[in-house]
Amino acid sequence: MFRDDKGDKFPRNDTEPSLKTADFFNSHPVFSLDEATEILAPRGGRSGTQERLKYHLKAGRLKLVTRPDGIFSHHSALELLGAAHSVWSRYTLYVERRRRPLRINNTDIRFLDHPGPMRTESCRELGTRRVEYRGKLLQTTGPERTLVEGFRRPERMGGLPELVDSAGGFAVLDLELLQEILQCYGTANLWAATGWFLERFRENFHVTGAILDRLARHCPRAPQYLDRNRRGGVLAVRWNLLLPKALVNLGEPDEPES
Repeated sequence: MFRDDKGDKFPRNDTEPSLKTADFFNSHPVFSLDEATEILAPRGGRSGTQERLKYHLKAGRLKLVTRPDGIFSHHSALELLGAAHSVWSRYTLYVERRRRPLRINNTDIRFLDHPGPMRTESCRELGTRRVEYRGKLLQTTGPERTLVEGFRRPERMGGLPELVDSAGGFAVLDLELLQEILQCYGTANLWAATGWFLERFRENFHVTGAILDRLARHCPRAPQYLDRNRRGGVLAVRWNLLLPKALVNLGEPDEPES
């Protein structure tokens, strides 16, 4: 269930203290019937909770939604990991069965198939973790997988600058895990993009020359565009990648005025 936050006060009746219900909705924007029954504990137990929630559904203060198990990904992962530089009104998660997008107020939720290379049992949950969000444990791709999949589908990250700027703020990267994820994907330009990123943030993540050399061995043989939807840019020679100029200049100090 999802509360449509209108800030309304709810009418009081014999079974419902309005302040308690309002507080519950404020602290639980998404909740299950079991959670509502446990916390609100109305007279009548579960059936009493159902009647109370039906009232608010009819009044338009709640919306009934499904609750699929899934793994949050892309920009949603950046937000859950506390690294995103901007807030999006679009959330993405991998699910077993793809379904139609869900729109709640001004928020879009998109349910994605697991990426083809990550559908095997050994790779599906590789590089994922559980994080606490508003009292719930949510599964999300971790920093390493979020970085790689961000380079794979930058439009789901809010663009390459948002990805690089945000990922550069990760507290730590597991470099061995990062390479394991790259091996699952087996795509030359992802090895190259990750290598370029690690070289750029070499001090932040304590990247050795040996690791960069290992990544470079998997690079494409001919130059490829990092963003396939754009032409032009700057060639990163070691990685055989054509990078958007805005990405190359990201984070560089402004030139002094003459």
